[in-house]
Amino acid sequence: MLKQVMLASIFGLMFTIAATPPWIQYLKQLGYGQTIRSQGPRRHRTKSGTPTMGGVVLVVATLGATVLLARGSSETLIALGLMIGYALIGLEDDWRKAVKKQSLGLKAREKLLFQIVLAGLLGSWVYFHPELGGSVYIPFVGSVPPGPWYIAFVVLVAVSAANAVNLTDGLDGLAAGTVTIALLAYTVIALEQQSKIAIFTAAAASSCLGFIWFNGYPAQIFMGDTGSLALGAALAAAAVFTKTEFLLVIIGGVFVIETLSVAIQVIYFRLTGGRVFRMSPLHHHFELVGWSEPKVVRRFWLAGTILAIIGLAIWYRFMA
Repeated sequence: MLKQVMLASIFGLMFTIAATPPWIQYLKQLGYGQTIRSQGPRRHRTKSGTPTMGGVVLVVATLGATVLLARGSSETLIALGLMIGYALIGLEDDWRKAVKKQSLGLKAREKLLFQIVLAGLLGSWVYFHPELGGSVYIPFVGSVPPGPWYIAFVVLVAVSAANAVNLTDGLDGLAAGTVTIALLAYTVIALEQQSKIAIFTAAAASSCLGFIWFNGYPAQIFMGDTGSLALGAALAAAAVFTKTEFLLVIIGGVFVIETLSVAIQVIYFRLTGGRVFRMSPLHHHFELVGWSEPKVVRRFWLAGTILAIIGLAIWYRFMA
């Protein structure tokens, strides 16, 4: 298993490094650049026109490595299916923004509907095939057998994870780095469980790592919703198949904090008309208080690393 995981990591990394430059050139030739919303920090407007849809390379790299090395295991194929499905939702959104110049892309309710349907299929499959997972382990409590609530629970996990990563993808290298860290933590957990999902998470993590070479500040390409939704779905699938959905709240704590900052800002504004943060998600707040973009990204990577270590420590102490 360890050999397959290492090979998947090498494949994902090398494929991304090799395939991203020609993909960037192709997108530039077509003029498929990112449209920057006017509501964001002013200095981000210089990023307008940067090629987007870089998530296509991430998904293809993960797909290739997993199919070649996981040898058709059901859990990896289902995880890939969810990742690709969410990537297609994001791709349509990116297409509308970059090609049709619709700054808002897909309508929120359209994205949410498609996400719920795909996550519902995942939850249903696992529920009716308990050998793939099914039970949920709650730290300090123990394993809880699945019930009729399980499918809705998986939908909540997948939709929340995908959109949380999407919210985090606002600075160069931020989402790619934090997702890499979280996926590496899940690779460790899956390896301990002797689950082939470790091949999938290792491939996705190494693909993100290679992508940072081009997506780090100043970014030559953005992953777009194609990448952020796909990677959030990959994290959700990893949590479901390792029965650690609640642990994802800690391992992916950066995404949780980013999402909470948006919720707090919106609720507080509606109640009082004021703001808690200068701008949400939280990474924009730190930009506006004077932190440079690379500094914000580095600090969030560090926070993600600490949270991943805490999550692994809890897993080893109570769940391994």
